[in-house]
Amino acid sequence: MKTERFAKYTWGVLGLNILVILWGAFVRATGSGAGCGAHWPTCDGQVMPLPESTEMLVEFTHRLTSGAALLAVVGLLIWAWRAWPAGHIVRKGAMASMVLIVVEALVGAGLVLFALVAHDTSLARPFVVAVHLINTFLLLGAITLTGWWATGGPPVHWRGQGRLGWAVAGAVIGLLILGASGAVTALGDTLVLAAGLRPEDSPLVAQLVELRIYHPLLAFATGGLVWLVWHLAQSHHPSPRLKQTGLLLLGVFVVQILLGGLNVALKAPVWIQIVHLLLADTLWILFVLLAAQALALPRVEKPLSAQLTAASNSR
Repeated sequence: MKTERFAKYTWGVLGLNILVILWGAFVRATGSGAGCGAHWPTCDGQVMPLPESTEMLVEFTHRLTSGAALLAVVGLLIWAWRAWPAGHIVRKGAMASMVLIVVEALVGAGLVLFALVAHDTSLARPFVVAVHLINTFLLLGAITLTGWWATGGPPVHWRGQGRLGWAVAGAVIGLLILGASGAVTALGDTLVLAAGLRPEDSPLVAQLVELRIYHPLLAFATGGLVWLVWHLAQSHHPSPRLKQTGLLLLGVFVVQILLGGLNVALKAPVWIQIVHLLLADTLWILFVLLAAQALALPRVEKPLSAQLTAASNSR
């Protein structure tokens, strides 16, 4: 019973972090990142400020929800330490979640303290934004795996997986790069469409406009890797559950690509950017679950008789 409550709590922590991430995107898209000035963790030098502008209200709300997410992960770690024995995989997942959310907070603090927010066009900003997104994905992945293991999911096994292991590694890298590319592209949308900057106004804006075409290309390439993982996973560990996860994952990927095209056609309205990010987070979480299911056991080889039959049929 305790482990069931822990698992439900873990999924709740995951949902809370997704909400914080989406609100962070709203902060960026509306240019509210400087709403609290160059102050952190206080807002405009105050612990509980009276919002003097919409931007301050938006940014301060993000800080409050981020703090709640941090405390939720602290609770996750403490609970894992009390409910599971030393060395258990759930403890490791909770610890990874704790480390990653601390890094998340520090990167967010860096954005504020170095004024890499609002309509800033320094060349350092896209690199920090990309790192921020990658750490966000890793955080969501760690919490997801903690919930998966808490519900009875076995640990993953990389050895003996052959091409499947390499495909999973390639898809993970591809999804992280794709997510970082999407974050940088969204930054370009904010600077060009919301701030009204033109390529001739800023070297950064000019570079972001030139790089925009690579995001959809990366999406198609990464989609191919994700499909390959699903295909190999069904060969190695065929199961109805894995098949359903893969079909849902591929379906979300198709919708995400279509939404990306709509985002460009409508010139990146804020609501589409938020939904686009929500689907990106969902896609990443589904892939983590698919990979966890596929790598849960060593590869199951077909009996020799089945291999000989397959070989004779292929002639």
